[in-house]
Amino acid sequence: MRVRTTLELPDPVFARLKARAANERVSLKQLLHSYVEQGLNTPPSESTMQRTAASLPRLEVPFARKAGPLSNAALFDLLDA
Repeated sequence: MRVRTTLELPDPVFARLKARAANERVSLKQLLHSYVEQGLNTPPSESTMQRTAASLPRLEVPFARKAGPLSNAALFDLLDA
């Protein structure tokens, strides 16, 4: 199955892409196909991978608090501590 799509590129990028296809003596379609394949076959970098709760920084606090909702007064007391 083949899917057709429209791709909008800035003029300078399109010009570079078209020049690259001409230099490599391939069609624009073939060049774009190979670029998409390369991108999909490359493992995602660490910066693009989704974060998990385990990878997020943790804030260790020097006090323990009873579980349950806090009132505004209790929040202000924590800020003053």
